[in-house]
Amino acid sequence: MNSNSNTVTVAVGSTRKPKVGAVREALTSIGFLLAPNKKIEVVGAEVESGVGHTPVSREELMQGARQRAEAVAKLAAKNCEPWSYFVGLEGGLDVIMDGGQRRVFLEGWAYVSDGIYGFFGRSGSIEIAESIAGEVIDRGVELSVVIDRFAGEAGIRDAQGAWGVLSGNLITRQDAFRIAVIAALAPFYNAKMYRRAAVAR
Repeated sequence: MNSNSNTVTVAVGSTRKPKVGAVREALTSIGFLLAPNKKIEVVGAEVESGVGHTPVSREELMQGARQRAEAVAKLAAKNCEPWSYFVGLEGGLDVIMDGGQRRVFLEGWAYVSDGIYGFFGRSGSIEIAESIAGEVIDRGVELSVVIDRFAGEAGIRDAQGAWGVLSGNLITRQDAFRIAVIAALAPFYNAKMYRRAAVAR
């Protein structure tokens, strides 16, 4: 961590507006806990997730989020960037069987690392229609393409996202990622509680 500076830089493994915006919003809420008396700066860097364009399992979502964070950490080391935290965000689908019926949920996952320790956080879930799920899971069409077609708009993933379309804009893509980031950062800004829980085991 760059302790000589009065600025803590949080690097996000994406330059997409909803992802960078989600991290900024999350840090507006918890920045004073994470880095008391310091200014927090958020930077975006485009990196590969190493997973499919639309992850279709919880494992793939978690892997994509972690690999984005690790890629940003490698970039920081290579370019000698004094970044303190590395954030990977991945959105996609989680599939479960419920009484023999396939149910598919849209989720956002975050992985945050300080270069030594890393933790996951997840947004809530929203169930998607089977017709949309079928296009993505069975036919391999990218979710953003299906949602654009379904909603009759273009570029939705850079705006409200599938979350906004499905929830009537009551929950946006940025909202979902914000919750995931706050959850993933908890072991850092609430370290005392996590240490206490570890000792109590």
